[in-house]
Amino acid sequence: MSALPELNELERIIALGRGQLEVDVLCEVAVKSRQFPVYKLALGNPDTSLPAIGFFGGIHGLERIGTQVLLTFLRGLLTRLSWDKSLQHMLQDVRLVFMPLINPGGMWQATRCNPSGVDLMRNAPVEALDKVPFLLGGHRYSPRLPWYRGAAGAEMEAENLALCRTVQQELLARPFSMAIDCHSGFGLRDRVWFPHAHSVHPIDHLADILALEELFEQTHPNHSYLFEPQSLQYRTHGDIWDYLYLQAQQDSSKTFLPLTLEMGSWLWVKKNPRQLFSRHGMFNPVAQHRLSRVLRRHNSWLDFLMRATCGHAQWLAQGPTRLRLQERAVARWYRP
Repeated sequence: MSALPELNELERIIALGRGQLEVDVLCEVAVKSRQFPVYKLALGNPDTSLPAIGFFGGIHGLERIGTQVLLTFLRGLLTRLSWDKSLQHMLQDVRLVFMPLINPGGMWQATRCNPSGVDLMRNAPVEALDKVPFLLGGHRYSPRLPWYRGAAGAEMEAENLALCRTVQQELLARPFSMAIDCHSGFGLRDRVWFPHAHSVHPIDHLADILALEELFEQTHPNHSYLFEPQSLQYRTHGDIWDYLYLQAQQDSSKTFLPLTLEMGSWLWVKKNPRQLFSRHGMFNPVAQHRLSRVLRRHNSWLDFLMRATCGHAQWLAQGPTRLRLQERAVARWYRP
C-alpha cells in the first residue's frame, strides 16, 4: 500500500469497481525512491457520438479535498450501480471519465507544485493577453518560488500531458462534453469558474454556461455556488483549461465546457483560525464534522453535472434564445 491515503482509497475503489471500471495508468511520477501512478478511470458508453464528462482533481498537491470529494462521489456511483436502474440506464447514454489524483507526487510532498517544482495550472503554452498579478499569475524565475510555469520552450509536465491526452481522446472527440476540476484555496464561498483565465474576453459558449447555471438554480434553488469567469478575480499565464478550451474551439461543431469548482477554504479558516498554522489547513477542512459536510455537499453538484451532460440536448439553447442568453451573460459578467 502507498503511504498516500488518497491513492490507497483510489486503489480500493478500483478493486471495488472491477468489471465496471476501465482503468489505465497514464504515467508514473518519481519522488526519490517512490513511484506514484497517475490513474484514469472510465465507465459508461465509449461511443464517441454520445456526450461525456470528465472529473478531475488533485492538480495541486496541497488541495487534498478536491481529490477526496471526487473519490467519495465515485465510490457512491459504483455502489449504486448494483441496484440503481436509473443510473444503469443513464450510463448507456453517457461516458464518465475520472482523473481524481493528477499530482500524486505533489500531494505526497505536501506541495502545490509537482515534484519538479512546476505549478501544473501555470504550465500550459498559453500567454495572458492582459497584465497578471506578480508571481501569482505565473512566472519563469525559479521552481523555488510558488506558481512557477516551467522553463520557456520546455514540454509540458508529464502529469499535464496525461491530462491533455485524456481530454483530447475522451472529451474533445465528442459533439458535447464537460469537465469539472476540483480545487480549494480561494474566497469565503464556493465558486464555479469558467474560461478564460488568460483574457478578459467572453468565451463563445457563454450562453451555454448561463443556461447551465439557470438549470442548476431551477433544480437546486438553495445552492450557494457563485458562477463567474476566472478572469473576474485574477488572470494567469499557462492555464491548462484555457489551453484545452482553445483547442476545442478549432472545431465549431463541438461544444466543450470546462468548469472549475473552487471551494471557499477561507471560510474553514475563518471558523477555525488555528488552521493558519498548518500547511494543509489553508486548503482543506480539518475538523471531521466539517470535512464530512464538505464531502456531502458537493455530491449533488457532481450528480447534476453528470445528468446535465447526459441530457444536454434538452437545455442547450439555439437560435434567438441563444443570442439573448449570450447578451444577458455578457451584461452580467463583463460590463461594469
